[in-house]
Amino acid sequence: MKKKDTLFVGLMLFSMFFGAGNLIFPPFLGLGSGTSFWPAIIGFIITAVGLPLLVLIAIALVKDGVNTLGSRVHPWFGAIFTVVVYLSIGPFFGVPRNANVAFEMGFKPFLGNVSLSQPLLLLGFTAIFFLLVFLLSLNQSKVVDYMGRLITPILLLSIMVLCITSFLKLDQPLQAPTDTYQTASLFKGFIDGYSTMDALAALAFGIVILTALKQKGITGKKQLTSYTVKAGLIAGTALSVVYIVIGLLGAKMASYGTFDNGTAVLSSAATILLGNGGTVLLGLIFTLACFTTCVGLTVACGQFFSKMAPKFSYLQVIAAVTIVSFLIANLGLNQIIFVSVPFLVMAYPLTIVLVSLSFFHRFFADSQQVYAGAMLLTGIVSLYDGLKMFGLQVGFLDSVMSNLPFASVGLGWVVPAIVGAVAGLLIAKGTRSSATEKDLNIGKAS
Repeated sequence: MKKKDTLFVGLMLFSMFFGAGNLIFPPFLGLGSGTSFWPAIIGFIITAVGLPLLVLIAIALVKDGVNTLGSRVHPWFGAIFTVVVYLSIGPFFGVPRNANVAFEMGFKPFLGNVSLSQPLLLLGFTAIFFLLVFLLSLNQSKVVDYMGRLITPILLLSIMVLCITSFLKLDQPLQAPTDTYQTASLFKGFIDGYSTMDALAALAFGIVILTALKQKGITGKKQLTSYTVKAGLIAGTALSVVYIVIGLLGAKMASYGTFDNGTAVLSSAATILLGNGGTVLLGLIFTLACFTTCVGLTVACGQFFSKMAPKFSYLQVIAAVTIVSFLIANLGLNQIIFVSVPFLVMAYPLTIVLVSLSFFHRFFADSQQVYAGAMLLTGIVSLYDGLKMFGLQVGFLDSVMSNLPFASVGLGWVVPAIVGAVAGLLIAKGTRSSATEKDLNIGKAS
């Protein structure tokens, strides 16, 4: 495969990853972290770039992607976990969230004194938005050309114009960090990286990348893994650079007042730097970023569900995904975020542990007990953390969970995951020893 084809596949991957959360959270992290920006952004990049790259590699190394990884815990877990991942990053959370942000940032600022109510405007916008998503998703083989060669370069150029302008005009020193980032800013950035949903998205995008590579004539397992890593490094490098520059933009905006979220930071920065032209540029950035991510997620869902349930064609699946996404998007951004953030707190630790174990499974003979033990204890802690965000707390359990190592920085699941893996390994060794002893006894008796 030619180098330029690898570049375009990498750029396509970047455009699929780079959506609403990737734009919103880095500038808000910069705003809050101030002089602690660098450790915070490093933590953010670990989970928002490094982890998705590891997921892509893990998917490339196994047959049938995420389902195979999940089945190492149990076949039922593999099936359920895979479906939940695709539904969450697809029609239930990821796609509707991106459509809402595209409306809020790419369309709403230009309405002026339009008298129509926001729900009606959102309805009209999302109807057109999802029609375009559906049409572009129809031809899987052209996704690389549309996104890698056309849309992504425009998106990157727009972001660079905004960021270069900010470096030239915003020369205020960084402010002191807020309370949230005064201590353990690295770990706070690590948790913030969950919100991009990119590790979960990588579980789905793996199949899109592998399909794109196979269409380019790459079929061998080693070659597929190699080119997946190359495409991932291209996308990861671009993502890291963008996160750093828009994060620094947010850090410099702290001198201009307080802001409620990352969209407010970017909106104010664009207006200060470029006036009305900045509003147009920012609208273009958000619309392209959200649109390309929605296309990538829709294609991924179409490929997965049409393969899992062959009686449903790819066309039927993407039609269903766009319709369900359209309906949920019209519930509003706040409602979607309210549900999605606790879900990510529950899902991300499971994903991290599952992918981490996949790189070491040869050392414990691919033992199901190791996977099951680690995932069970991780799931208990992460499930409680997620339910706690919904306001559900139990006094005794809260005391236990809060005293776990690293719980204060949102990583209370780490030690239980290790304990579960070790316990599973001991059980597996004990089971194998018992089986060996039994075989020896049978041999002696015969």
